Amino acid sequence: MATRKAPVAAKNPNLHFVTGSDEAEVRRTAQGLAAKLAPVDGGEFGLEVIEAPADTVDCSIEMIQQTLQAILTLPFFGGKLVWMKGVTFLRDTVQGRSEAVQDALEKLLKVLEEGLPEGITLLISAPEPDKRKGFYKKLSEISSTTLCDKPDFGFGATEDDLIDWVIDRCRDRGVRMENEAAVVLTTRVGTNTGQLDAELAKLTTAAGAGELITEQLVRDLVPLTRAGGIFDLSDAINKRNLPLCLDTLAQLRRQGENTIGILLAAIVPTVRNLLMAKDLMDRHKMRPPAQPQFFASDLKRLRSEETAHLPRKKDGTLNSYGIGLAAVNAARFDRDHLAAAFLACRDANQKLLSGHGSEDTLLTQLLVRIVAK
Repeated sequence: MATRKAPVAAKNPNLHFVTGSDEAEVRRTAQGLAAKLAPVDGGEFGLEVIEAPADTVDCSIEMIQQTLQAILTLPFFGGKLVWMKGVTFLRDTVQGRSEAVQDALEKLLKVLEEGLPEGITLLISAPEPDKRKGFYKKLSEISSTTLCDKPDFGFGATEDDLIDWVIDRCRDRGVRMENEAAVVLTTRVGTNTGQLDAELAKLTTAAGAGELITEQLVRDLVPLTRAGGIFDLSDAINKRNLPLCLDTLAQLRRQGENTIGILLAAIVPTVRNLLMAKDLMDRHKMRPPAQPQFFASDLKRLRSEETAHLPRKKDGTLNSYGIGLAAVNAARFDRDHLAAAFLACRDANQKLLSGHGSEDTLLTQLLVRIVAK
């Protein structure tokens, strides 16, 4: 999880700022913090939420003015929490660049720097801010700031990194999930934390509180995206599951996916990985790994010429997850069958390019030839 405390400076203990690139996490963290900060003896006057109804310059200025009025109005009983919720004008947008909005923010910042009145606590939540803005920089310095940023899946990141991140997010939310279920969820949701939270809530309700979320439940309830469909088809081939192959193919075609694209993005790479993994495992007496990521250590023990033909990432290192996934399932196939299947992919590609025969029929026949036992 990417939530972390900013470096401690001269902070106002009653001023809290929750921000970052992860909008769903900003919303969730601020909600929890508001529940913690709201005075228990303040009743209905203990919490005042200020939220702009629309992303316009006028609404932004009105939100700032309402916040100023709220923090300068002393509470009737005990203390009061003012929550400036879901601020959008700290982004690099039209209203965020407006001089009128910047002038209003300067007035608010002056009050905050002078110190909040006694008994007043201010919480500001602002997802996806422009961190170059002066207001953001100064507010980060004087407030207790919680950063909620998405993970950086940049150069050199692997499929494992994304899967591990999804599993960690599930664990943070107290959700129990099969590893295969997490893999399928990853391909369908990615780093979209808003969708991830919504899907986890739906899956948890369907499975029952504290129950294990299965791969099949994820397939049944989480919408199939293009990337998810390509993964499902590849996974079905690896597992030699013909019904799932045909169902996924039909779904991809209903979504308008091109047959050549399906062949080259899902079928050919999967058969190629299976053939390469099976060949290496047969020749070097290698056992199937318990998990795809474990196969990387087996490959490192081989001579460089034995792995020179394997797919690689942009930095030149082995892209071992795909072939590791194939290695887990390679025992379902024999090498001669995979060699014939790879040639069948070549023939199907030639027929599709030449317009020979029905595209759907050609792919269906190919999948049956690869997967049927």
